[in-house]
Amino acid sequence: MEARGLEALIVVGEGHVNVIRSYMTNGAHVTGGMVVKKRGAAPVMIVNAMETEEAAQSGLAVFSLYDLGYAELITEVDGDAAKAGALFFGRVLERFDVPAGKIGVYGEGAIHRYLELVKRVSEANPQYQFIGEDGMTIFDDAFQTKDADEILRLRSVAARTSQVLGMTWEYIASHRADGDRVVDTDGTPLTIGAVKRFVRRALLDHDLEDTDMIFAQGRDAGFPHSRGENETVLNTGEAIVFDLFPREIGGGYHHDCTRTWSISYAKPEIQAAYDLVMNAYEVAVDNFRPNMPAKAMQEAVQDYFEAHGHPTTRSKPGTTVGYVHSLGHGLGLEIHEKPGIGHLSKDKLQAGNVITIEPGLYYPDAGYGIRIEDTLIVTDSGELISLTDFHKELVIPLRG
Repeated sequence: MEARGLEALIVVGEGHVNVIRSYMTNGAHVTGGMVVKKRGAAPVMIVNAMETEEAAQSGLAVFSLYDLGYAELITEVDGDAAKAGALFFGRVLERFDVPAGKIGVYGEGAIHRYLELVKRVSEANPQYQFIGEDGMTIFDDAFQTKDADEILRLRSVAARTSQVLGMTWEYIASHRADGDRVVDTDGTPLTIGAVKRFVRRALLDHDLEDTDMIFAQGRDAGFPHSRGENETVLNTGEAIVFDLFPREIGGGYHHDCTRTWSISYAKPEIQAAYDLVMNAYEVAVDNFRPNMPAKAMQEAVQDYFEAHGHPTTRSKPGTTVGYVHSLGHGLGLEIHEKPGIGHLSKDKLQAGNVITIEPGLYYPDAGYGIRIEDTLIVTDSGELISLTDFHKELVIPLRG
């Protein structure tokens, strides 16, 4: 805050999920209000009176709106909630002895509402300059490394996600083949929609929630962010990209992992591409060094794929086939955090980073895409350790 010249920061936003509010309040589950942190002081929570008990779970000092005079303020302005809200910001800052100057505004919410609110707040409180932030924000910087408590939660989410991967593998394996189609014991075709419903139930049983998983087969798998079509029937021999990135229920820490599966057997071109991607994953891990530029891992993988005749975003910028994305990203309360692991990244890898490594090859016109991904931690001793405890076998044998 001192480096940014901030006298205080305010975190705002409605809804149950607000990543920055969660970070500032130790994951307290509230639906609005604000967090105020004066430079050099502990943060405080200000919430609706109905939520003070829940807010107290944060361990922070908690005030209701009424404790800070909101009821009197709304009366003073004849019930004009917009005017009262604008004045309330200034009264809160003065209540906590925040000197005139720059106030950083962070959080999540309806953009149109907060654009108007910040304008009104600025007009009502000219002693303060309310500002946003671009580039590497104060919270991007804070999120880059995880402390011991965060690592414990990330490990727990990883273990539960890996269990769900195993359950999904077994669920698919319990079916049988009817020609090229995968069917249940009664001959009902197994669809992507049925698999996703199974996964969502399994996640809930493990106190996790889906955040729009990818389960894409064949040509769809050749587009990295294709979610897959619910009505698509699973076929034997096709590549299936299964990218699962759940989080703790109600908002919290994520895990992120991808497996490519082929049911019953793999077509030769799929097996060959899979072997290349597996080797690329090992190239990335083998090239890791603590405190290295993050882009060096991506460059090593690009070198590998280019040497085997595949375009990359470096050799052919804008390519939609071959290796079309970065090697990975940071992970935590948000699914994409710093450090970035692309060939243009300026980030470094350091102890406390939790990152993904996810090389892939994509050829939709050839009818396949391949991606393998684990979430890994850079330990204090400089090791790179995977948190994803599930095997990387390609072929799911059918037992039905």
